[in-house]
Amino acid sequence: MIVELIIASLIGIIVGAFTGLSPAIHINLVAALLLANIDKFSFTSPLALALFIATLSIAHTFIDFIPSILLGAPEEDTALSVLPGHKLLQQGRGFEAVVLTQYGALMGIILSLVLTPIFILFLPSAYQAIKIAIPFILIFISLYIILRDKPPLTAFLIFSAAGILGLLTFNSPIEIKEPLLPLLTGLFGLSSLLTSIKSNPKLPAQKIRPLAIIKPTKKEFLSTIKSAILASPFGSILPGVGSGHAAVLGSELHKSTPRTFLLMLGIINTSVMALSIVTAYSIAKTRTGSAVAIQQLLNKIELSHLIIILLAILLSSILIFIISINLSKLFIRTINKINYKILNLSVLGIVILINILITNWVGIIVLILATILGLTAVNSTTRRINLMACLILPSIVYYLIH
Repeated sequence: MIVELIIASLIGIIVGAFTGLSPAIHINLVAALLLANIDKFSFTSPLALALFIATLSIAHTFIDFIPSILLGAPEEDTALSVLPGHKLLQQGRGFEAVVLTQYGALMGIILSLVLTPIFILFLPSAYQAIKIAIPFILIFISLYIILRDKPPLTAFLIFSAAGILGLLTFNSPIEIKEPLLPLLTGLFGLSSLLTSIKSNPKLPAQKIRPLAIIKPTKKEFLSTIKSAILASPFGSILPGVGSGHAAVLGSELHKSTPRTFLLMLGIINTSVMALSIVTAYSIAKTRTGSAVAIQQLLNKIELSHLIIILLAILLSSILIFIISINLSKLFIRTINKINYKILNLSVLGIVILINILITNWVGIIVLILATILGLTAVNSTTRRINLMACLILPSIVYYLIH
């Protein structure tokens, strides 16, 4: 049994590394494929499959920062890393940008373990108290982010357009295969790639500095972890609110620099992912595709399941950190030797091909519309976090109706 669980965890790390490096291949897609072909995995236990999903998700969350920062091909959880990450990349500090997210991601795992007992003890009663207020909390968070943007009217228009696109995508009269894939790929992936190709950036030589020099200072760590502790629960409890929103809320709590923002985004991304599994155990509500898959595989997440999953996540994260650092070095050395525009064009082609193969013709229309809207947001002065209305507005409508 133990050997089976270890093997499942290791395979999860390998697959997560692949999906993390592959633009547009989301964790949800792998989870959906596994659940659709569950009968083919009768030779292994549901817990082993759950561990596979858990370690895959954590590996993906760590490594996804590499293409996000170095290639400009982010997913929704890493989209906010593009701006501060590219600032450092243009200064020859791309490796430093990635490493900061990795330190943050490792801290996020530890933070999630610290918060787990609190979630288990207090979340069930707290959730019952705030359940009726969820749509209004989502509205408040949305308005806060919009009003903090410049100009607010443009932010509101981008938010509204993304929300309407999300509503139409999830409620299309013709079923869209894997609707999240074209929606999020267009809003965050293709728009960034096309912008990068158009600007044809000339990257300076990238420096690979020792980890001891890059690692966060005590002051950076303390200021960031305080904000992350307050912000992470939002992403793991509230529907439609992801790591990006939690990071924006967290950044409002202290004056952030590119370094501390990347550190905080790393912390929040992994802690939200891990805590979403704890949330599924505590209140039987799932906020990530990974938690949905784990809950379906196990039928009901027991405390023994949760302990094993969190232990696997903790041990795996150490190995993933080492793998991610070495992959970052490999990418940095490669980027210095190849044409960045050709690289982005290649990634663009792969992303489009993946969408063509996986979704249907309605999904391709969504991809085109989402890309246009993503480009509009990139070329405006608003923050791209407003594009996450594609998930928030459908959640608000759902909770107001039900």
